[in-house]
Amino acid sequence: MINSTLCYLERGDEYLMLHRVKKEHDLNHDKWIGVGGKFEEGESPEDCVLRETWEETGLRLTDYRYRGLVTFVSDQWPTEYMHLFTAAGWTGEAHPCDEGELAWIRKADLLSLPLWEGDKIFLRLLDTDRPVFSLKLQYEGEKLVLAVLDGERLL
Repeated sequence: MINSTLCYLERGDEYLMLHRVKKEHDLNHDKWIGVGGKFEEGESPEDCVLRETWEETGLRLTDYRYRGLVTFVSDQWPTEYMHLFTAAGWTGEAHPCDEGELAWIRKADLLSLPLWEGDKIFLRLLDTDRPVFSLKLQYEGEKLVLAVLDGERLL
């Protein structure tokens, strides 16, 4: 079981996205995702998102919001509990990321990028002012076979 964070930094109608192209054996290889990563011992979701965002971007979050819990179940990987955040404020200057290429992408263009199918579900939820949600996504390989939002089956 893995605990991780994912954060979408928001600038107007854009999100800062990470195109995962640099790490070998990366389950997210060639996908576009937000920034984040795995918890270190003793970290809270907030501790982790602050550290991971700083490590991957050089930016220190000053205004961020917990948006939901995404449970990933896979036939190939351990179950992962991903704590999802959005951020509207930060300080510092972005630096290159050793895990991929950072780019500001218009929200209207996101769904045309190579994304996990389940990411499309929570990206749509982030576009609303929905309160904190729980989303379960089950994959067989890269195929999404089950999606359950707050106990209600979507797929």
